[in-house]
Amino acid sequence: MPQKPQILSRRTVARSRLFQVEELELLFANGVRTRFERLVSSGRGAVLIVPMLDDDTVLLIREYAAGTQRYELGLPKGLVEHGEELLEAANREIMEEVGYGAHQLDYLTAMTVAPGYLSHSTHVILARDLYPERRPGDEPEDIQVVPWKLSQLDQLIALDDCTEARSIAALYMARDQLSRIS
Repeated sequence: MPQKPQILSRRTVARSRLFQVEELELLFANGVRTRFERLVSSGRGAVLIVPMLDDDTVLLIREYAAGTQRYELGLPKGLVEHGEELLEAANREIMEEVGYGAHQLDYLTAMTVAPGYLSHSTHVILARDLYPERRPGDEPEDIQVVPWKLSQLDQLIALDDCTEARSIAALYMARDQLSRIS
């Protein structure tokens, strides 16, 4: 395993409501000094939930994504609030975004999107044994809930509005996990 570089200095370059941009001056084991910039998240992390209505039906959401400036089809997700446990955050998010709670919540994995410059981790949770429960959320408009068969996952990822890598990876992980359980 390579030796991690030594952090010589660290400074905040910019700050927003969700992120700060941090510049790191690094010294690598081979003597090379360089600077990297990275986005540092709020530290709470996020959850991405795979809510299963039945053994083959996942509840997706279609919501506006400011980054791509279009509506995207993917899984419900959200930040973990201060003092909140991951599974508690996952259950809250699906109540807010899809109108269901889950009796069974299973942690699948944590993933990063771009670890070269983004410190944020997303925790993937499989939600089963759903029950109707709607809670108010912080979304600016109603979110469209779209039931989709996991057995038709290839057709889903072929759609132009299903491009979020975290959702796609989580759907494949959930499908594999569910096939091992049954």
